[in-house]
Amino acid sequence: QVQVVESGGGLVHAGGSLRLACVASGSSSDIAYMGWFRQAPEKQRELVAEVVVGIRTTYSDSVKGRFTISGVNAQNTVYLQMNSLNPKDTGVYYCSVRPVGSPYSYWGQGTQVTVSS
Repeated sequence: QVQVVESGGGLVHAGGSLRLACVASGSSSDIAYMGWFRQAPEKQRELVAEVVVGIRTTYSDSVKGRFTISGVNAQNTVYLQMNSLNPKDTGVYYCSVRPVGSPYSYWGQGTQVTVSS
């Protein structure tokens, strides 16, 4: 059984920064991909950034150049450094992990990020 726990959300003014952290526990084969999603009010959940540690990172166009995802493979930990935040970044941020070739299926409880203008 894989468990995923996020931390680090909060309230910040526009232009500020936050760092989210996520720790996953379970089989390493189930944690090959680690991703951050967000869900704004009345919008669908979207993938913000994804990492395969030591191999590649991908970002949505809306956060490219402002957010940085990084992982520590041995600790099954992933971070999301968010800079130059704006109100459109407001939402619940979820960490999720998945095995190779499978959809994201293990989710954390989510952490609220609120950016005030």
